[in-house]
Amino acid sequence: MAEFMIPEALSPSLAQAVALLGYLASAVLAASAALQAARHQMDPFGATVLAFATALGGGTVRDLFLGRFPVFWIQDPVFVFVIIPVALIVFFVGMRMPSGAGQRHRLLMRLDAVGLALFTLIGVRIADQMDTGWIIAVIIGCVTGTVGGMIRDVLSNVTPSILKEDLYASISLAGGAIYLVLEPLLGGEVAVLISFVLMLTARLMTLQRHGG
Repeated sequence: MAEFMIPEALSPSLAQAVALLGYLASAVLAASAALQAARHQMDPFGATVLAFATALGGGTVRDLFLGRFPVFWIQDPVFVFVIIPVALIVFFVGMRMPSGAGQRHRLLMRLDAVGLALFTLIGVRIADQMDTGWIIAVIIGCVTGTVGGMIRDVLSNVTPSILKEDLYASISLAGGAIYLVLEPLLGGEVAVLISFVLMLTARLMTLQRHGG
């Protein structure tokens, strides 16, 4: 798929798995945005716009930094068809959840944790495939993982998590670096799995410590 610039040397099954990872990550962040929209009493159109900005923002900035044109979701419109139904379904479900109990916020933050880990790994893999060097690859991974959530929060008039002392960007940077260390030793699939589990666990532990 265009999103990943997958080398021809990869097997078709692995290439498909990597592409599906991008769709999953976009769906997760779209769902987090839809919950945010429900919390702030937006309408369905507003929820969809917020979902697009959140799910596509990090990857778009990544592609601009790396000079990959057209950006991934223009080359692969499947992302659009994934985001729209996810955003609308989660928005209407979120509107039916009780307000004031913190349920929507807790679910939002856990979806955001999954999206952070997935998009970080996607960004690191793409940058690494383009031979940017490990420092740039780690930075690109962090940009891919954090920018979407920042856009969601800014558009909702919420202080972005990356500006708070909750290890948001630090977890992304560390996870990307761990992937680059493990990939030549254990292979891409195992490195992705271990890095994902470590990032998600660290983020959920941070949320638990802060009562989120």
